[in-house]
Amino acid sequence: MNHRYSLPADDDEVKASIATQNPSAPLVVQWLFAGKNYVGPTKEVLLNAQRHKSPRLLDIGTGGGQWAIDMADEFRDVEVIGADLAPIQPRFELCDFDLGKIPYPSRHFDLVHARIKDYPRFLREVARILRVDATSSQRPGGLLLVIEADTIPVINGNLAADVARSGQYTNVAGWAKLWNAYRTCLKSKGIDLNIPRNMRRLLNSTGAFTKVVTRSTDVPIGFWPQDDTELTIGQLAWMEHDLLLPAMEPILREQCYKSDSEVKLLIENAQRDLYYPKDRLATRLHVIHAMKKTA
Repeated sequence: MNHRYSLPADDDEVKASIATQNPSAPLVVQWLFAGKNYVGPTKEVLLNAQRHKSPRLLDIGTGGGQWAIDMADEFRDVEVIGADLAPIQPRFELCDFDLGKIPYPSRHFDLVHARIKDYPRFLREVARILRVDATSSQRPGGLLLVIEADTIPVINGNLAADVARSGQYTNVAGWAKLWNAYRTCLKSKGIDLNIPRNMRRLLNSTGAFTKVVTRSTDVPIGFWPQDDTELTIGQLAWMEHDLLLPAMEPILREQCYKSDSEVKLLIENAQRDLYYPKDRLATRLHVIHAMKKTA
């Protein structure tokens, strides 16, 4: 496990990634984006770029690369580059974006899609590599699209932290305890856990972006949704978390200095709540998109 990766980039993680991005089934991303692989003015930006130059799209933290592949299939004239820290897909570029400078020229991309850790420094680098149309201030600049999952679990429609503060009882204490321990581990690695909720402020602080749009959606985990589409999403998310929980063992052991028996008990209790849930489980996704200022 790389010390800057929050989880191991192993085969199970790839399976979990594919489970939520399988192009042959209703997907979490497509569910979020009304059947599409993107949100906001993505199509407008890429089609506008085609009129003047060869458009480029950079997918940072591409993981298994399925989103990049889907976008390349839909936008055949767009050069799509997937980059990640770990060599999951051997034909993708390997870059450590947490070290500072993004290894691409200025104004090189029309769209950047990202999942990253050091956002304050990273956003300034994204602003540098996004294109602007030097011939017209009326045409849109490049687009940044970010999807970040909140690490606080959602229980019966409420964030677990809010449930705890209110003094309410939860029937999935093992689930909540595991994610609380995981958050403690991430903090020990210097990861800011408030990034998803503070993204608008971070983007505005760069002075380089405009038309910042943020929204959040709760993705069901498990078999409790009544709607057929949401039930499918819940099943996919359940499969992902079934793979995810055992993969959390290294970070829980190495970063939180817990014994093997403590880690095993944490995971087993969370698995019990996943397999036999007495409350409705979900995870909150924050979706943000913003345009680079043209002047």
